Amino acid sequence: MKTIMNKKFLTITCLALFLSSCGSNEDANKETTFYKKETVNQKKLELSIEASGIIEAISSVEIKSKASGEILFLGAEVGDLVKKGSILGQIDQRTPKNTLDQARSDLEASRVRLENAKSQYDRGKELHENGSISDKDYEDIQESYAQAKSSVVRTEVSYENAKIALDDTIVRSPVQGTVISRPVEVGQVISSPTSAVGGGTVLMTMADLAKVRVRALVDEIDVGKVSIGQTVSIKVAAYRDKEFFGTVSKIEPLAKIEQNVTTFPVLIDIDNNENLLLLGMNTDVVIEVLNKSVSLSTPTMSLRTRKDIYSAASILNISEETVNTFLSEKVDGENFNKFIVIKDSKSGPQLAWVKIGESDLTYVEVLTGLKSEDTVFILPSKSLFDYQKRFKERVSASFSFG
Repeated sequence: MKTIMNKKFLTITCLALFLSSCGSNEDANKETTFYKKETVNQKKLELSIEASGIIEAISSVEIKSKASGEILFLGAEVGDLVKKGSILGQIDQRTPKNTLDQARSDLEASRVRLENAKSQYDRGKELHENGSISDKDYEDIQESYAQAKSSVVRTEVSYENAKIALDDTIVRSPVQGTVISRPVEVGQVISSPTSAVGGGTVLMTMADLAKVRVRALVDEIDVGKVSIGQTVSIKVAAYRDKEFFGTVSKIEPLAKIEQNVTTFPVLIDIDNNENLLLLGMNTDVVIEVLNKSVSLSTPTMSLRTRKDIYSAASILNISEETVNTFLSEKVDGENFNKFIVIKDSKSGPQLAWVKIGESDLTYVEVLTGLKSEDTVFILPSKSLFDYQKRFKERVSASFSFG
């Protein structure tokens, strides 16, 4: 059945092409010289970039204990909101407490020695002034007194360090945030980051989820249109009917290349006061790069360059001599912000240079060269025009007689 239908379709197609080739020259010219006209007027230009990304924390803090030993208590679990200063854990205090007691005892003994050394110094000074002891004996007394004072300072430092070490067995939250991981449990023995080469054991990781960010990967073709402060629309699969909004905060300079596709990470900050966005969620991102009303606009397809103006002009029967005269002078900004348009007039199609501004890829802002209510021609590109011409010639040759 399919074969019969295909044959019928082929027969009808060939017949249509045959009739087309046998038509009048006027009909053929109408096919070849197809074009549209459009009036230059005010328009709102809108352009956005689509990308995908993942929700991540703007900043996270690894919580470690400065004390080594067995974990006796953990005060928070994953997902808990913790206030600054809250107790997150407690480490075995026996060794730090013993060290503190010893430091306190050493401090008391050193203070007693200092009192004795001061008394000896006072007596020695008086005897030396009376000539009852030699200079050497007096110098030894001075040295003993200085050592006693130094010993008190050392033991005071040791005592303060011992108190700090005991305080370090209580782990408190340095910030307000949410616990996003807790790799340890009560009873586990941990190492201190101040003494371990590996940096110590992580008790928890916390992050402030009131404000999160999306790391969106933007194609290198589009990244030049992105700038800091642009508004971004974000959607996640969990809340398809809800739209979140963020702001571009950073464009990272190092590209990521995967499967020969080059992208740049764009960081987008989002307020997450309702705590709906969770870390690791996949997102669809729309970055608005253009939203502007312009007084004059023309279709992008109406813009021509020196390379293809001849083919476009020939469609409208503009002579090659007219085009050569128009192109005789070099214009600054050609193919950058200066292009050629063919506009309609009472005397027929005319060539004109226009200066363009921003574009949404379909329409472009006209800065100079056209005025309101001007009409421009929209014609096929040179490559499309040449293809249509070659195709028509092949069809004509296939069905020609004689």
